[in-house]
Amino acid sequence: MSCRGRPKVKRPESLLQFPHLPVFAESSILSRSNYILRMMNKEDLHVQNEAAPAETEPVVAVPLTPDQIEELKARAAKADENWDRLLRTTADFENFKKRAARERAEAVQFANAVLIQKLLPVLDSFEMALTAAQAASDEKSASLRAGISMVHSQLKNALAEAGMEEIDALGKPFDAAVHEAISQVDTADAPEGRVVQQIRKGYKLRDRLLRPAAVIVAKKPSAK
Repeated sequence: MSCRGRPKVKRPESLLQFPHLPVFAESSILSRSNYILRMMNKEDLHVQNEAAPAETEPVVAVPLTPDQIEELKARAAKADENWDRLLRTTADFENFKKRAARERAEAVQFANAVLIQKLLPVLDSFEMALTAAQAASDEKSASLRAGISMVHSQLKNALAEAGMEEIDALGKPFDAAVHEAISQVDTADAPEGRVVQQIRKGYKLRDRLLRPAAVIVAKKPSAK
């Protein structure tokens, strides 16, 4: 393309030190803008090429020596041993927590067991006193009998509210878990092994035995 007809543009003094830069006419604003954009694009491509990482070399697998293989096997065995130990320790700790929680619950549930056991002889004394008072028929004994009966009832109610239960043994089959046989009697009026007489009452606190009932057990009469 011929450059005839274009006015010759004089390079400004400020650009004399940059002879490689073209000089545009003041009226050629569009050409100047396009040149600047092309230069900027070239600079961006140059920066991207410099920032591009170099290609990494492929990793070559190195075969293990027999000593290294044995060391890996030993480490694997040690890891398995540590894992088994961890599982056993965790199981033991879980069992300990359950046992501790159960013991705490039982401690709260049976906190009054010792106190109630100490009160059982007092309850026996009240019952013996009540039996003696009921045997008397005079008028003076009536007020005494009423007072003993009232105190006896109050004590039994207080112990019952604390969870104490009386063991009813009379007429029941002998049970070694809650009965204490102090003797046997030959009788044909009751099946063998049946409780025919209760000498001392037994008590339990919920599911825990406080005192077995002292009983006499029936025995089949011997043949003559």
